[in-house]
Amino acid sequence: MAGSPSPETPLTGTCNCGAVRIEVLAPFETAGYCHCRRCQRRTGTGSSLGGIVAARAFRVAAGAEALRVWRPPDDGFPKWFCVHCGGHLFSGEPDGDGTVGVRFGVLDADPGIRPQWRQWVDSALPWEPVPEDGLPRYGGSCFA
Repeated sequence: MAGSPSPETPLTGTCNCGAVRIEVLAPFETAGYCHCRRCQRRTGTGSSLGGIVAARAFRVAAGAEALRVWRPPDDGFPKWFCVHCGGHLFSGEPDGDGTVGVRFGVLDADPGIRPQWRQWVDSALPWEPVPEDGLPRYGGSCFA
């Protein structure tokens, strides 16, 4: 992708089946890996890589009718996925005043930012150790 995402040149993404398309309209504020049990169970992997963007800089460009949301019973962020393919696209409230966490695996191009941290590393799976990559680590165990 040439340049930063903007309303004129958004960064696009899609679910696995293509029913839902998203657009990021501004550069990501930060990006990193989450090692919490919730992300592990949602992705089927040891961690989830995503970026944070202001909700006002994010939009569902197509397929809103195919989106479903799971709202955790605690203080966790809502998780949005495609009803057809199960693809996990983002978390947060896209129509709110806060932020949205976009899963980098759904993006069609380079997000323009590299991972900057690892969070909930005390929840990392013992058979998939957190790599020694120099990123700051934030401990804690969550959502066991």
